[in-house]
Amino acid sequence: MKVLVIGSGGREHALCWALKKSPLVERLYCAPGNGGIEEIADCIDIGAEDIEGIVDFSRKEAMDFVVIGPEVPLVLGLADKLANAGIKSFGPSAAAAALEGSKGFMKDLCRENNIPTAAYERFDNADEAKAYVARNSLPIVIKADGLAAGKGVIIATTLSEANETIDDIFDGLFGGAGAEIVIEEFLEGEEASFFVLTDGENFLPLATAQDHKAVGDGDTGPNTGGMGAYSPAPVMTPEMIAATIDKIIKPTIAAMKGRGAPFTGVLYAGLMITKDGPKLIEYNVRFGDPECQVLCARMESDLLPALIATSNKGLADIKLRWRDETALVVVMAADGYPGSYEKNTAIKGLDEAAAIDDVLVFHAGTKCKDDTILAAGGRVLGITGLGKTVKHAQKKAYSGVNAINWPQGFCRSDIGWRAIKREEQGT
Repeated sequence: MKVLVIGSGGREHALCWALKKSPLVERLYCAPGNGGIEEIADCIDIGAEDIEGIVDFSRKEAMDFVVIGPEVPLVLGLADKLANAGIKSFGPSAAAAALEGSKGFMKDLCRENNIPTAAYERFDNADEAKAYVARNSLPIVIKADGLAAGKGVIIATTLSEANETIDDIFDGLFGGAGAEIVIEEFLEGEEASFFVLTDGENFLPLATAQDHKAVGDGDTGPNTGGMGAYSPAPVMTPEMIAATIDKIIKPTIAAMKGRGAPFTGVLYAGLMITKDGPKLIEYNVRFGDPECQVLCARMESDLLPALIATSNKGLADIKLRWRDETALVVVMAADGYPGSYEKNTAIKGLDEAAAIDDVLVFHAGTKCKDDTILAAGGRVLGITGLGKTVKHAQKKAYSGVNAINWPQGFCRSDIGWRAIKREEQGT
């Protein structure tokens, strides 16, 4: 088969790495790719949001299957346009992608179908939003309704901070994504990520994971697109998985089918594990980044048949095997991220890191120029380690980090800290 992967991040590098191992893949393409992906796939100079360019290329090259990585092309309708061109793809329609494209849409669906989530209201003007905040307890969570690259969520701890955040969002802090906002109660608990593949009716749970969104150690500082992750997530016990499937996943799949927008692809539930059980924080309509890196590292099965099965109602016949080891990824980011940062700085030591046993190096924001890998984005590398425990996997991942010479980069030093604490306490 000829397979095209859409995207340029660490998620797409991990997907390409996994798909490259499939005996079904004759030729692998990626648009636009990055400095690491070009070592294993033919990178095509077409942007992930260039819908017409992707469709034209896929038609011209007779692509057999397209794997859509990021959320923006899904919300823009890439899967629909490919289907109209007779090309099969992995990912939901634009109507189904509204689960991520609009936080208000997702929250309303939860309310209508008794899916556990934080209490909330939606607002399109600052005065009503501020009045709502004044009536509720702090801290409180304020979200831009639309896509904001993982940065559209602010936890306000004071009334003045909440009011300032509301003004900033309506004044264009997140562009068009902030034309409407969702304000919801602050949930206490531990976050986890739960993924299922679905063909619109059947679904197949994947391995559990937990990511670290805050930029600093101890989950301090602003939220980012993700600074690290590990799999499996000990907080997702068999009982918690069963509750998530029964109370969140099944009702969502049924509700989307009932709306005439059946969801196909990967449904990613961002959860808060509270004293009352799992509650849905948000839905993503694609693999998480960096969770995809640890899922691919642990997957023993051929990934491609499972992805194809989501597009042809074939998931009931798919089984997946997972490695027993823990996988942990540490994201190396450009100093200053998620704010401003320097670009085009040289990275060395990548081969040395990749040569370490049980270490994988996934590229995110990189490009190759004159045989040198340069940092071209905020989150630049994902160094993934495998080990018998979270602590062992963490040690492996950071050994890879330490082998890399990139003075302009930084990473959190405590990825996996909650799970390691559990291991040490025997809980």
